[in-house]
Amino acid sequence: MSHRVLTVNPGSTTTKVVLLDGDTALLDRELEHPRAELRGLPTVWDQLPLRRRAVHSALDAARPLLAGLHAVVGRGGLLAPLPGGTYAIGAAMLADLRAARHGEHACNLGAPLARELADELGVPAFVVDPVVTDELLPEARPTGLPQVSRRSTFHALSQRGAAREAAARHGLDYAAAKLLVAHLGGGISVGAHLRGRVVDVTNALDGEGPFSPERTGTLPVLEVLRLLESGQFDIPGLRTAVLRRGGLFAHLGTNDFREVQRRVAADDEAARALAEALAYNVAKHAASLLPALTTADDPAPLDLVVLTGGLARSPLLVAGLTRRLAPLAPVEVVLGLTEALVMARGAAAALDGRCPVQDYHGAGGPGGVSGP
Repeated sequence: MSHRVLTVNPGSTTTKVVLLDGDTALLDRELEHPRAELRGLPTVWDQLPLRRRAVHSALDAARPLLAGLHAVVGRGGLLAPLPGGTYAIGAAMLADLRAARHGEHACNLGAPLARELADELGVPAFVVDPVVTDELLPEARPTGLPQVSRRSTFHALSQRGAAREAAARHGLDYAAAKLLVAHLGGGISVGAHLRGRVVDVTNALDGEGPFSPERTGTLPVLEVLRLLESGQFDIPGLRTAVLRRGGLFAHLGTNDFREVQRRVAADDEAARALAEALAYNVAKHAASLLPALTTADDPAPLDLVVLTGGLARSPLLVAGLTRRLAPLAPVEVVLGLTEALVMARGAAAALDGRCPVQDYHGAGGPGGVSGP
């Protein structure tokens, strides 16, 4: 059965509203919110009325298309760590997002916007695979400092959508397969997908994994301390470098990989060396996750390596990654899977009974969630 699903995805200065019937977009709008207007609002939650008005305005002309709506899906926000899947938007989730208990970001407004629209239209409201999806193996959490534990924050929506798509192309059941999945974008995350669970990840938001167009990835800690001690960086400046001004940007002055490719084509040796280093770093960190997938207790080999995200459109990067990762398993590139499409497919799976609709209880609940 084809389901008609409305998705709402707030970003830092935009809100994307997409109405899908199956995989077909009937409405696709990116609503811009001027920074001047947002600057006058002290918290993300204070932006809710502004974004609500913009979404209602965008939907006014599409009201006839909403008559057959089955569900509304909001982008999952910064919640307590939880297993992946489809979640009903309830009071506990909205309370945590309103209070920004687990962090403040525009994506926190996805759930309240979806809940309000769903209540108006008389349909269920969901979030799907939030960025805080956490299914790590117990042995993947400890570090060499007891005060620091690893956490799972990654491109869960993109990775899981691409993993399911790639598995289907190869006649595999995602819930029974072993995959390494790399989301390649401004931030890069790699996940070990073990029979439907993402049991280890490189947490790009915490500075783990390969460098990216604008993030540093893993750095030698003592060298970082030396930079702080020397005064070359202070804490705020280092944080900015790690998350927004590192990686290719720090080396080449651009975070646009298309520009890097143009320089490589023009025989720029610095650009060529960094493009090779990027491919090597992604492959190295992907290979480092193999122990999570193949063990003496479960010796079945890796089924697929999956590449997705905007940089997976680069023949240069894909060729470099394929050369290094193809010995592990076939490499499958998945393009064109928008966040809206993956969100809508998650809602459809719940409506069809192919996956449970889970309830969010926050950090105080049993494991954070309960499901039927």
